[in-house]
Amino acid sequence: MLETIRELMRPPPGMAFDFSQPRGELALAPADGISWQVFANPVALFVGGVTAVLLELAEPSVRAGVWNGGGFQRDPLLRLRRTGFAAMMTVYGPRSAAEKMIAQVVRVHERVQGLTPDGMPYRANDPRLLDWVQATAVFGFVEAYHRYVRPLSAREKDAAFIEAEPSARLYGASGALRSWAAWEALLAATAPTLEGSHILADFIRIMTDTPIVPAPMRPVQRLLVRAAVALVPEPVRSLPQLEGQGLRPGEATLVRTLARSAALLPLGDTPAVQAARRLRK
Repeated sequence: MLETIRELMRPPPGMAFDFSQPRGELALAPADGISWQVFANPVALFVGGVTAVLLELAEPSVRAGVWNGGGFQRDPLLRLRRTGFAAMMTVYGPRSAAEKMIAQVVRVHERVQGLTPDGMPYRANDPRLLDWVQATAVFGFVEAYHRYVRPLSAREKDAAFIEAEPSARLYGASGALRSWAAWEALLAATAPTLEGSHILADFIRIMTDTPIVPAPMRPVQRLLVRAAVALVPEPVRSLPQLEGQGLRPGEATLVRTLARSAALLPLGDTPAVQAARRLRK
């Protein structure tokens, strides 16, 4: 299990990066902030990431961009690792490297555009869509940590949005949120447009069946996917594709045990460890 977690936290092939250099260069997120704690926990990272994608796929325009141009269908494991690496870079990476990576992503997103099945035009760099993507990402990771690692205070939840704002604005999310209350307001305003689709069911199937971990650990993989579904807020959680896909009685305790144990594991030279070394005086 330990080696599997280490592997999932390593950069994907061709994206190796030394987070310990250059010495002293700050990250986009503050080293003493809540984000550095949240992203150091691999269980919160996996669960929260799945929750965020479920919310993204419930929004029609975001769904079209993510599903048609995101690589989940071709190579879901590589897409997960790339997304995880991007998140690590925005939290732990030196500011100059994070800004360079985000600029590359923005350029790639310029080519992601088209029509939804209903004929509505979309483009990945639409600030409205980026606001939703960035907000759901912060919600997913923070709520996973809050629910399964340790309870966070209202101030800590607000801080997570504030700490994510610099990277969100670099991505083009001009309306990046700065509080948990702002997230709840955005969710309420967006709720009438959220809908189910076969893609939600396909994504659940992919995350459940793709061999992300060795065969003996596959039940844990399925458990963590159910833990992610359990975090999805209404009205998305009641969509037919997610109905009955959440945690079963007693499983939340098991997920908490796994998440809290992961925080104690010697994970080795992770991005969080390297970044702390970079800033050490």
